[in-house]
Amino acid sequence: MNPMTYAFGIAAALLALVAIIELMRRATLRERHAVWWLVGGVIALVVAIFPQTLTWAARLLGIAVPTNLVFFIAIGLLFLVSLQYGAELTRVEDKIRTLAEQSAFHEQRLAELERAGRSGGADAAATPTPPAETAADDTADDRSDGRR
Repeated sequence: MNPMTYAFGIAAALLALVAIIELMRRATLRERHAVWWLVGGVIALVVAIFPQTLTWAARLLGIAVPTNLVFFIAIGLLFLVSLQYGAELTRVEDKIRTLAEQSAFHEQRLAELERAGRSGGADAAATPTPPAETAADDTADDRSDGRR
């Protein structure tokens, strides 16, 4: 391997790791989402620093061309990242649906109170808010910032 290729591999792996860490530092990428990217970056750095490990691992696994092992590992890491994002998307969709339902309920309740207030102000003032709705409001407010 020529020295320029060797240096380029190390620089590329370090650049990827620095980018991942910087995204985590700026809170653009959460730690739980960065795990597989960090694993890939560390593997890339190890292979860049010690290129013979790729040949050794390929031989150990019975893979004729070491580059095929690189592609296999890359596809595997991308699959894990995709799977993780799919699970997170499902959780977020459930939370959004719940919040939308709560919002629709509150809008309906507000409209009913406004109608009752126009027809007879004494009835609207005498209608207490049930404690269960107040607890639901607090829960919705706690989850609305997206940080939990």
